[in-house]
Amino acid sequence: MPELPLTKWFQAFYLVGDAKTGISSLSLMRKLGVNYRTAWLLYNKIMQAMSEREKSYVLRGKVQLDDAYLGGEHNGGKVATFSIAAIADWAQDALARGWEVISDGLACFRAVAEVGCLHRPVVVNGRHPKDLPDFRRINTVISNLKTSFSGTFHALKFEKYADRYLDAFCYRFNRRFYLEEMTGRIF
Repeated sequence: MPELPLTKWFQAFYLVGDAKTGISSLSLMRKLGVNYRTAWLLYNKIMQAMSEREKSYVLRGKVQLDDAYLGGEHNGGKVATFSIAAIADWAQDALARGWEVISDGLACFRAVAEVGCLHRPVVVNGRHPKDLPDFRRINTVISNLKTSFSGTFHALKFEKYADRYLDAFCYRFNRRFYLEEMTGRIF
């Protein structure tokens, strides 16, 4: 990648962090005045930094879990399958012990109890999401994530980049009330 002035890096950090629904490399290219390859590399380096920073945290408090298929069923992402073993492996790294986990009753989510969390399944029985107040937030987040991916990343190679894009989304989402500190928190 050609040498970029430090001001371009900070501008890129700001643009990537501030974009609620994400920003495409093409849009970043236009805003920074660089070529596409430079914008793509810069964007991926920033997302990698976001991903590494996000992995240093675990979920605490009341945690809501729901299954979502992004990029096609069982097509990579945070867990390869919705099995007890896959959820147990994920929970081991992602959940703080002792907190309450609410799920829609999918059998695999019982695995969170194996890592020391209290599991409270809410049986959905075909009810519409609007009739499930326990899942209002998680359904909104999943909907925003899917909208972001489909509206911004038209040619996303999900199998290859899913974790990085998901972590970058989480990074922005978890810091959405602290935008002025977002760039400094990447380092």
